[in-house]
Amino acid sequence: MALVVHVLACLLGTGSWVAINGMWVELPLIVPQVPEGWYLPSYLTVLIQFANVGPLFVTLMHHCRPGRLSEAGTIYTIVSLGALACVLLAFFWQETSVVGGAARSTALLVLLFFLSLVDCTSSVTFLPFMLRFRARYLTTYFVGEGLSGLVPGLVALAQGAGVTRCVNGSLAGNASGPGLRAEYQPARFSVRLFFLFLGGMMGLCLAAFALLNHLPAARQERAKERFRAQARVEAGSGLQAVVEERPMISPAESRRPSSCFGTGTYSWPQVAYIFLVLAWVNALSNAVLPAVQSYSCLPYGNSAYHLSATLAAVANPLACFVGMFLPNRWAARGLVTLGLLSAAGSGFGCYIMAMAVLSPCPPLLHGPAGVTLIVLCWVLFVGSLSYVKLMIGMILRDEGHSALVWCGAVVQLGSMLGALTMFPLVSVYSLFRAGDPCNTRCPR
Repeated sequence: MALVVHVLACLLGTGSWVAINGMWVELPLIVPQVPEGWYLPSYLTVLIQFANVGPLFVTLMHHCRPGRLSEAGTIYTIVSLGALACVLLAFFWQETSVVGGAARSTALLVLLFFLSLVDCTSSVTFLPFMLRFRARYLTTYFVGEGLSGLVPGLVALAQGAGVTRCVNGSLAGNASGPGLRAEYQPARFSVRLFFLFLGGMMGLCLAAFALLNHLPAARQERAKERFRAQARVEAGSGLQAVVEERPMISPAESRRPSSCFGTGTYSWPQVAYIFLVLAWVNALSNAVLPAVQSYSCLPYGNSAYHLSATLAAVANPLACFVGMFLPNRWAARGLVTLGLLSAAGSGFGCYIMAMAVLSPCPPLLHGPAGVTLIVLCWVLFVGSLSYVKLMIGMILRDEGHSALVWCGAVVQLGSMLGALTMFPLVSVYSLFRAGDPCNTRCPR
């Protein structure tokens, strides 16, 4: 029955960001049909930042009124709200009204705010809830969180969203004259069906959460006091057993000296270091680099862009899956390893950012080497930082419920700072120039 709990934990993780990730990949089909046009991604970025009021409220309630906010009740509320918003989007996303003398997609923007509120708040509610279960299920949850980006991306790819072809402008009646231009291919199924699919995914998330709460098999997999002293010997390793589970932080633990955190394993400087790394990797992976993905890849062609997006999305859950088979209890030197892994991922990110800055004429533009390198950097960037986030989650799980609440808050804080940094650079000052996958005007 443990397999059932793994599936349920994975479905819960998938529901964490599937709605907003699905919205991003569906933009090529939505943008031509709304009055905001290509300003819509900028509006979506701003809405996501406003939606951080959700995790801020939960974190403050946890800190100021511990125990007053029902964790299960909050999760039931936000997941139900997310499912309802997706269904309403399916039928009303094209509805407009006049605001300030201009047509606006009011229904779309309002519902997008609620979806952002749901997904942002999941960061500070889902993780602490998973503390109730044995440690291995937290890894499965992170696999599901990675799938929240991969699954809607694959469905959108099957739909044809964002897939372009190069057509002759003169033959297609292009007023700008002859030459190749990129043209979006028609979708295989409608935007309405895609939003209903997202609503179905949120419904599965809600069902998974209900079963994790009430299914007898799930209750048997809860981390209980008796597991504190339970030990096991790793097969073939010859190592002494490790502590498998720790319960929630107790009142006695909360009164420990200020030099420690949770179990007392880490000093405050080490805790600050962990949270700093967490904020940094989430700023990079959730905001900074995704904002320039098209600039870094499109000069190398559509195939490079789609390969990097798809394989990077695969790298996220794959890194978490690999984490299931690697040690998840790190000694002090593990913090150094975290720093090295985050530095390696940041190095790949620097190459990606350099290619975006040099767009539309980055190096190795002509030939397979440039395509291979940019795709490989995207895969290694996402894979390494996903593994860092997994290991930090495992470390903070051992530090108790409060640590996981702050983990979600720092994830959102890092993502917000990254988005607020990149928004003016990309959307206001236009410091990046897009490459044209159909017309390369750079010297060989």
